[in-house]
This record gives sequence, structure tokens and C-alpha cells, in this order.
Amino acid sequence: MNNRDFRQKPKGKRDHGRDHAKPSDRPPRLPGNQIWLFGVHAVLAALANPQRKVRRIVLTAEALKTHAPGIMKGRALRPLPGEEVIDRRDLDALLPPSAVHQGIAALVEHLDSPGIEDIARLVQGRDHAVVMLLDQVTDPHNVGAILRSAAAFGALAVVVPDRHSPEETGTLAKSASGALEVMPLVRVTNMVRALEQLKDAGFWTAGLAGEATQTIAQAKLSGKIALVMGAEGEGLRRLTREHCDHLVKLPISPLVESLNVSNAAAIALYELARDQDLAGNAASH
Repeated sequence: MNNRDFRQKPKGKRDHGRDHAKPSDRPPRLPGNQIWLFGVHAVLAALANPQRKVRRIVLTAEALKTHAPGIMKGRALRPLPGEEVIDRRDLDALLPPSAVHQGIAALVEHLDSPGIEDIARLVQGRDHAVVMLLDQVTDPHNVGAILRSAAAFGALAVVVPDRHSPEETGTLAKSASGALEVMPLVRVTNMVRALEQLKDAGFWTAGLAGEATQTIAQAKLSGKIALVMGAEGEGLRRLTREHCDHLVKLPISPLVESLNVSNAAAIALYELARDQDLAGNAASH
């Protein structure tokens, strides 16, 4: 079974940051369930994802020459709209300001979001699993990078709160470098309730905190692990911290106070993965 086999629940989209742009600089407003993905990895991964509904594929003539094989690979899996070849300036006008699109973009519908109950169903009968929970991590670049690390180290899903977390956007997808299409991004209304549901499903919950007395390796975590990362700067919220079975830390030098949350997540996921066959488990979803 693949990560994409979750039974899913549609989510809406909130508008972010456009009010600060000049009217002439704003891309055309899209329906609430559509976004532009941009950048080679994000777009080609979306075209290769049968669960992603693609409305348009837009690219420059130069990009078409380079990436036609990737587009054809996606087209072999399902029907896709024809490519629209346009000037780079026209492509710029379709996308948010400063979007690094590499000459290619796709207008797509949002992926549906699975729920915590889907994770509980998926881990039945499994000995090992890792789920990453992000407690109000708001930077889309960080969330995208964490999705990429979660996919690389065989995690099952990344869980974020509905509020105080970034929506699915082109920026998040580009930072994830294609991982948004293969790593479920689960949205929950209450992080504490999500932790309790994971505990009921057999997960141990571990919060990453600088003041913890033991490292991840020293804690010897095993089995089904829900790893919780706090917000940039503030760390774990009090209620979230109180609902963790363990508090753990990374063995970093005293020369620095902390790491960027996406870097810390990658190291923590590696620590958990190296003693468990998480990559093999992920391949068998």
C-alpha cells in the first residue's frame, strides 16, 4: 500500500499575503481549490501523481525541450492537458512575485488531506512507524523541507494544525521538491487531541526540546513514534509538551543555541530511521 492510499478529506484554501502586493503585480485570482505549482521537481512530481488533478501545464519553449520526457511520463499514467508554450514574462505574470519557476508551472487542484484516523488504520499490524507533528511551524519553506526529509527517511505522514501552519502553496511545494505528492500532509484542528489519537493507535510521543535531559539516541525510542517539533523560536507549546511521553534533544554543540527547525527535523528523522527499517516499511505502504 502506498502513502497515497489514505482515505482523504477535502480541505479549503486560505489566501496568504496577496494584500501587500500592488494590484498590477498580483497574478489572476484562482478558484479556492486551485494553485499554481512551479519549479521542475514540484511540477513533474505533480504530473506523475494520479491523485493530483491538473488543469494547465505552462512552460517556456526552452523548458519544453528539456522536460518533455518528464511530461510524457506523467501523460502515460493518465490524461493530462496539453502543454502551453508561453514567454517567460507571461509565465511570471501568472505566478506570485519572485516565484523561481525554472520555466515551468502547472495549475492544479489541492490534494485532499487524510485524517489521523487514516494513520491509525494504516499502522495496524506494523511494528515500526514514524509520524512527524509540527506544532505551529509557520514558514512554508521549513514545512516543505520537512516534507522532503520525511519522505527521504521513510516517515508515514507529517501532521500540522489547521491554524498557524502554511497552506498548500507553490512555495511550499517547491521547497518540498516533489515530496508533497508522496508524503501525506495531515491537517488537524487540535494538536493535543491528535497526539492522544496517535497514542490510542499504539504510538509513543516524543517532543524535541532543547532542555531535555536525554538525546534521541539515549532515549532508545522504538516501535511506533510520533515525533513533535515546536515552532521556530518558541518551541513546543505547554499543552503539547505535557502530552508527550518523552522529551528528547539533539546532541548539538554549546556554540549554537539551536538549529533551524527543518535541519533539526532531518537529523531527528535520521536518528529514528537508522535503527529501524523505516524506508522498507514506507515502500510497502
